[in-house]
Amino acid sequence: MTAYHDGRFLALEDCCISPLDRGFLFGDGVYEVMPVYRGQVFRYQAHMNRFAHSLEQVEIADPYSPERWREILSGLIERSGLSNLVLYVQVTRGVAPRDHVIADAAAPTVFAMTMPAPVNGDDAGVSAITAEDTRWSRCDIKSLSLLPNVLLRRRARDHRAWEAILLRDGCVTEGAASNVFIVADGALATPPEGPRLLSGITRSVVIEIAAACDIGCEQRALAAAELFSADEVWLTSSTRGIVPVTAIDGNKIGGGEPGPLWRRFSGYLADWRG
Repeated sequence: MTAYHDGRFLALEDCCISPLDRGFLFGDGVYEVMPVYRGQVFRYQAHMNRFAHSLEQVEIADPYSPERWREILSGLIERSGLSNLVLYVQVTRGVAPRDHVIADAAAPTVFAMTMPAPVNGDDAGVSAITAEDTRWSRCDIKSLSLLPNVLLRRRARDHRAWEAILLRDGCVTEGAASNVFIVADGALATPPEGPRLLSGITRSVVIEIAAACDIGCEQRALAAAELFSADEVWLTSSTRGIVPVTAIDGNKIGGGEPGPLWRRFSGYLADWRG
């Protein structure tokens, strides 16, 4: 597998990152994940805009121009030999003596790689649990510091569930690695954008599809109880698309099977991906 590291394309196993890199020591960096279909990044500019937002919010200067980023990512896709894959990109604050104080002289470390596209086995529906949202207060930043997400997903797996749907102050924020939608009376609802959740690219596409199909879609506070009374619950992410949830905390959602509106939107998303 080919990777990119600080100006060079090389085999993934040949990448060497200093143990003094602030990404390794502090999780001091940001990342982005982009699905590729038929050799093209899906919603490339939206992903790069979100990446730029994350860099700006943690005060890391973008190391490359837009044109250079395109060259790098296109080079990785070409070298992968695959038409459907996933791009992973991360930038850390760089190498510096270990200190909580940021060293101004540190140059960012840039790393990127390709990964195989996940096998979609979610069409039959997945189960989820609810869990208290224990993450920090800036979830709009795609930070490398993912330990709370890792532990929450581990808790879900321990309960033989696919995802943890997170609650804060009695309201849904998002999944540990996904955004959340409910369907009630033929309309959609999803928690609003803000620092409590990541602005998902597929989330935005679902909202666009709803508008194009004249289907209501509210962005509003979503009480935990609404999950259990919903006709359908969906999870969305760049790598998985739209995933139907058929049970939460052991309770069936709707009829316990993927719903009709999910089938429509899943088909629309496939068309939009090309």
